[in-house]
Amino acid sequence: MANPLIEIITSPDPEVRNRSLDSVCRAASVAQLNAFCAELDTFRRRRANLYERVRALFFLYAIHRFHLPLKSGIGQRSRVPFAGFEQLLQRRFAEAIDHFLSVQAAEGPSDAISSALAAAYQRLAFQTLADQVRRSVRSVRGNQWMFRMGHPADHPLRLRPELLQRDADGSYPLLCECTPVRMDLSHGGWSDIFFLGMDFPEGARVLNISIDLGVHGRDAAPRPPVEAYLRVIDEPILRLTSVDLGATADINNLPEVFDFARDYLGLLKAAVIAAGVVPPGIEGSGQKLADLLARIVGPGQSAQAPEWFTTAPVGAINRCLEHAGWTSSDVGLWEINEAFAVVALANLAMLGVSADRCNVWGGAVALGHPIGASGARILVTLLSAMAERGERRGVAALCIGGGEGIALAVERVQ
Repeated sequence: MANPLIEIITSPDPEVRNRSLDSVCRAASVAQLNAFCAELDTFRRRRANLYERVRALFFLYAIHRFHLPLKSGIGQRSRVPFAGFEQLLQRRFAEAIDHFLSVQAAEGPSDAISSALAAAYQRLAFQTLADQVRRSVRSVRGNQWMFRMGHPADHPLRLRPELLQRDADGSYPLLCECTPVRMDLSHGGWSDIFFLGMDFPEGARVLNISIDLGVHGRDAAPRPPVEAYLRVIDEPILRLTSVDLGATADINNLPEVFDFARDYLGLLKAAVIAAGVVPPGIEGSGQKLADLLARIVGPGQSAQAPEWFTTAPVGAINRCLEHAGWTSSDVGLWEINEAFAVVALANLAMLGVSADRCNVWGGAVALGHPIGASGARILVTLLSAMAERGERRGVAALCIGGGEGIALAVERVQ
């Protein structure tokens, strides 16, 4: 007897393909459902087609969550195997499924095993989709840094300084981006083109238009219907909110960002990842989300026109001081790299800092300019000079070719 669930997934006939899962499972016995599931699990492991694999995984999830536990004759095992549960927590979903299936083969089906399998199949389905999106995103050269980055210290993105300036009421500015909606004139829906693009690229040639929308009689003119908002808050968390769904989640750890099945905000999480705010390469790194967010809002890089590279450190220093909560008068000693002698002189004048507090052991003109190690040289010099003179706070800054500047604030702890 052919497996009706596999027929639903693979049939080209819409009448078969659109049959509900309940129409098959309602009359099936426990033995039949387990047989269907075993064949479906083998099917999804062997198929290369993304659509077939993901739909099979969601079928397996639904059967174990909603159908098998309601059947008479299923065992009432009271515990989920701990080893499989650990694998679930570690996001090793395929291994967890193999473990739960081995226990089921040895001890028979039960509501606890079905519950565990349902959780694992659902998460594996979302992980399979996310992995495919990662592969597509990663194929674009400009996105590849997101997959190489595994530590918060390597994150290159920074918020614009304007977003870190508090308003009169103490809150940070609200950034709003309005986007037209995409209309696909050549396929039936977003999911169709999504799966075609993954498995049959040559068939995924589309004719897309971006349109604004409006309600006749209500709106004066069409406008972009998709709105996204961003604001800095005084907490080391990601707060995601969907106005349409009326759902909010406060995320304080990296694994939850990548857990698309946890709540209704999976698409927002995917947007945060695809935008590079939380790059995909940091998944599973064990790093702290708070450290990553601190890096994004943190010190002091800036850039301006390349011909003005000599004064670029001022912008970086100002951002660095703001982040540290200092003013220039709080800084005991300064080190500003002398790519040319005028660099330190110009930046001191713009900052209003006395020359006797900067490069006190001599700058690059006196000590040399080590290629590729300027930052190490001035930082070590600054720390040594601070220790010798008993200064508590210092700032090191560099100009960089291309109009960039970078600054670092250091504080000695007694």
